[in-house]
Amino acid sequence: MITFLVLLGLVAGIVLWAIGIYNGLVRKRNMVEEAWSGIDVQLKRRTDLIPNLVSTVKAYAAHEKETLEEVVRLRNLAQNAHGVGETAQAQGLLGAALGKLIALAESYPDLKANTNFAQLQSTLQEIEEQIQLSRRYYNGAARDLNIAVESFPSNLVAGRFGFEKAEFFELENLADRAVPSVGF
Repeated sequence: MITFLVLLGLVAGIVLWAIGIYNGLVRKRNMVEEAWSGIDVQLKRRTDLIPNLVSTVKAYAAHEKETLEEVVRLRNLAQNAHGVGETAQAQGLLGAALGKLIALAESYPDLKANTNFAQLQSTLQEIEEQIQLSRRYYNGAARDLNIAVESFPSNLVAGRFGFEKAEFFELENLADRAVPSVGF
């Protein structure tokens, strides 16, 4: 009878241990999903700002049609991207095109003096900062989940219940890591 109780206690302890690890993995996975949602919100804000920015620049720089069309094309590409890797790549291209668009303003003193353009540029800068903060938060949450998925003994529970590593939100193009010059 004592052997049975000890065995029952041991099994109960293992079950409680597995439940604790499982709940920790669920918490970490939800943190990754929440973090991705934060990035998605900021990327949506940036995508929504682009038509206003393009139309303001278009009024002053009508002959810069190629640059404006490229920004719009990359905006649409970024809106239709799925998954972390594809979104990171599309957003990197869009960021580079936005840098060109902002740099274009250097050639047009009237555009630089336009209060609407200055306000849009300020909003874009704020959004870029929020995207960076969101990326760091997401990558931290992904790191925590990945450690739990790969570490013993939580990897036993993670493998059994289908938990997978999260993909990091990274820039693939090293040139995208450079901060575009947007000073006026």
